[in-house]
Amino acid sequence: MRLGIVGAGAVAGLHAKGAAALDGVELTAVCDLLPEAAAAVAEPWGADVFTDYLAMLAAGVVDAVVINTPHSLHKEMVLAAAAHGVHVLVEKPMATTMADCHLMEQACAGADVVMVVGLIQHFMAEKIALQHTLATGALGQVLMIHDYRSTDYRPGTRPAWFFDKSISGGGAFINIGAHCLDRSLWVGGAPATRISATTLNRFGSPVETDGTMELLLANGVQLRITIVSDTPQNIDEMLVVCEFGTVTVDPRRGSFMEIDGVRSTLHTSTPADIQNAFTAQLADFIAAVGGAEPSVSGQHAKHVVELVLAAYHSADSGTAVNVAATLQPTQ
Repeated sequence: MRLGIVGAGAVAGLHAKGAAALDGVELTAVCDLLPEAAAAVAEPWGADVFTDYLAMLAAGVVDAVVINTPHSLHKEMVLAAAAHGVHVLVEKPMATTMADCHLMEQACAGADVVMVVGLIQHFMAEKIALQHTLATGALGQVLMIHDYRSTDYRPGTRPAWFFDKSISGGGAFINIGAHCLDRSLWVGGAPATRISATTLNRFGSPVETDGTMELLLANGVQLRITIVSDTPQNIDEMLVVCEFGTVTVDPRRGSFMEIDGVRSTLHTSTPADIQNAFTAQLADFIAAVGGAEPSVSGQHAKHVVELVLAAYHSADSGTAVNVAATLQPTQ
């Protein structure tokens, strides 16, 4: 498979290293508006550099692309890839509107190309260790989840497009909150039926910097997500409360379980965990192109977008929102 990357910021290097680690995959092109950014990702692997993704697609040098660009651009880039018969791994969030999500799905289905949404939490070792333990039944049923993450949404701390709602779709919720919703729904084991949310706009930011979401899942699991900007220490922790015990999950430390006063370690984090997750995600995408079911379903990816949008509606209206999602198992 000849792989291209559109958008050389943030995690592009992790995608490139993942391609290098996998047999049968070659990074052949990297595209970014800034040629020096594209070159920094492309040159270690001898890939071509482009500054126009349409030119890259037209050149016929890729069989699949990773779309790693500002959120609102995902739709037009997926549609263009589909029109060229190119498979797509599109970074989260899938899009900024449900209409765009559906258009993307329709275009890929009509062109007989595979689209997978990159929701990296499903490939993180500490989350996988938690899921394996839950599957044993030792903890019983999941009852409640608290997902707490810090971020930094002070203007000037990240590229300007993050603060332009027409491009980003919003602030901390659609960016960091998408990760929290993804992993908590996955661990909770069901889609959400109701959500209420509050947001804060601090630092003079035009998009939300902080907020909380409270959700009820279809199986009765209660979920609370808290996102806070500019904390004294970085926080990225899930607390999962089950019938017979509790688990804390933190990508910097690992996964730890306590049952009746006895603590055990499920996973100890290593510096390789993040790269391993991106490599595994790319391998999963390649398998999907070959006909396998992806680890993350399109239904789940759309539900994450649906919930972000419902959270914004709840925060604006001050009321809880009933979610009209198709109640299918969360993957």
